[in-house]
Amino acid sequence: LDTLDVQESEKGTSASLVRGMAHEIAALGVEPHGFDFAFTCSVPSGGGLSSSAAVEAAYGRAMETLWGAPAIEPVALAQMSQRTENNYYGKPCGLMDQAAVCLGGLAYMDFEDQAQPKTQKLELNFEDHGYALVLVKVGTDHVAATDDYAAVPREMQDVAAEFGKARLCEVNVADFDAKLPELRAKLGDRACLRAVHYWYENGLVDKRWAALNAGDIDQFLVLTRESGASSAMYLQNVVAKLGSEQPSMYALALAEHVLDGRGAVRIHGGGFGGTIQAFVPLDLVDTFITKMNSWLGEGSARHYAISDKGAYAAWL
Repeated sequence: LDTLDVQESEKGTSASLVRGMAHEIAALGVEPHGFDFAFTCSVPSGGGLSSSAAVEAAYGRAMETLWGAPAIEPVALAQMSQRTENNYYGKPCGLMDQAAVCLGGLAYMDFEDQAQPKTQKLELNFEDHGYALVLVKVGTDHVAATDDYAAVPREMQDVAAEFGKARLCEVNVADFDAKLPELRAKLGDRACLRAVHYWYENGLVDKRWAALNAGDIDQFLVLTRESGASSAMYLQNVVAKLGSEQPSMYALALAEHVLDGRGAVRIHGGGFGGTIQAFVPLDLVDTFITKMNSWLGEGSARHYAISDKGAYAAWL
């Protein structure tokens, strides 16, 4: 098809990401033309490691370079990637995954102003503080839970709408508290719980970032455990459908079992499958990976390092 317009038949496919990013880059005033593109990737399929965001950013950087587009700032590229995923792929994702991929490293992001989000970066290697980052694939592709994922922001927006607002960040917490019985009766328990998580988690983000900047890894781990517990109990993005099969919760329980009170573990990303993240003491890494692989399958647990460099293109 000789068009860069949204194609309904392509939604949910990789082709939609190519078309969407081509539309975004062409809008910068350059002439799009074809090229061959081959991927080499170490991200496990369906692992919930922002793979769609990484693909979008890779296409964007390749097109930017090959088509001679003006240099694109990381946050702008992230916004292009988000629009592609929202409009072309059909997933109502936020900006966090794309911004993380485009910025690289440890990044703090504030999306209150969606047009111009605030970002900060920090150079920190967890291993210098005695911990390794291990991500564990739980065995369920989170793509199958897109509807569950989409319900999270929708229910928060439903709460905000009761105050005449579009987003919870625009709602006064005291007003929410005063109206809780009415909100519960109209929207149900889960929407209210997710709103409670929203404000609690925002506070934890600030505290975790402060702990990292202070080099206080112990406090960061305490707060990470609190954040993970809130995600499971209040945001409820660990189990997609209540029943006998709960792969993410199962993986979290096994990780807690091995860590035995050390380090920290929580759901990773949007949840509902994909991956859990664990901060594992260095002396326990080999044991942790061996045991998790024996229970979930070889290659399920992988030791990662966070690259300080975001999405980029380079001539070889």
